[in-house]
Amino acid sequence: MKQSIFIRFTIFILLMALTLPLWGCYKEEFPGRPTVALVVKTLNNPFFNDMQAGAEQMARELEINLIVQAAEREVDVEQQVQIVENLIQRRVDAILLTPSGSREVVPVISRANRAGIPILNLDTRVDMDLLNRDNAEIATFIGSDNYEGGYIAGRFVGQALNGQGKVAILEGIPGHETADSRQRGFLAGLSEYPDVQVVTSQTANWERNLGYNVFENILQSFSDVNAVFAANDLMALGAVEAISSSGRLPDDVIVVGFDAHSEAVDAIRRGIMHATVAQNPFEIGRAGVEYAYRVLNGEEIPDDITIEIQLITRDNL
Repeated sequence: MKQSIFIRFTIFILLMALTLPLWGCYKEEFPGRPTVALVVKTLNNPFFNDMQAGAEQMARELEINLIVQAAEREVDVEQQVQIVENLIQRRVDAILLTPSGSREVVPVISRANRAGIPILNLDTRVDMDLLNRDNAEIATFIGSDNYEGGYIAGRFVGQALNGQGKVAILEGIPGHETADSRQRGFLAGLSEYPDVQVVTSQTANWERNLGYNVFENILQSFSDVNAVFAANDLMALGAVEAISSSGRLPDDVIVVGFDAHSEAVDAIRRGIMHATVAQNPFEIGRAGVEYAYRVLNGEEIPDDITIEIQLITRDNL
């Protein structure tokens, strides 16, 4: 019995010895280097995994210590704010922030400003009106034009329907800048086709399972829907699964997503999804670290850095 306890205790100590260096490996392993934190919405989404990979690559090139943290779910704004609070207390040199809530993160950005820690805003824009009212600031915004991406998607759907049909929209988180911009852009693009009607617009909170459930209900309520625009690819893939479960053929409903996740691109290749708007999260991550490095070296940087987008279809894969 005593021997068994001793063995378990020994294994525990060995595991702790292996794990402890990983918790702060960047600071302990490379003292003297600047430490940059990348705070994304979640690491359960391939988009942010790609952003992390880009940031890590640039951090290696520039010899920067990189910390990557995220909330469990994209909707957990409170947890994300707490993560940023902890990084401020830790006195990191700069923070790259992809806000889960464009308004909710403004107070913590203000606290980072007072601590002298520059914030670089990635992918989802902070509410600039509220930021200005709080006398807070960001060093720059780095990301894609979500409105333009939605506009391109809207025109694609109108053309694919030959200017006539019924469309459903799967929204992201209500009040979220990224979701709102993509939806407004989509509606603007679709408005060029007056005989195409949006029959319903419902949120699925960026999540695949909700995308499936919400679109399954839409198919039951609007059996004649011809197309769906999902504000991200996870919801679009959920819609694809709902279409399949309903017994419909892939060409019965045009499915357009946003982000160009690898699984969505593969779905387009296989003909079960029709298009996605490609951002470049890898490049957003790389640019974030690069411009943080420039800020820390006292360089002037642009207020707005746009990463190019593109509509991916089966024709241009």
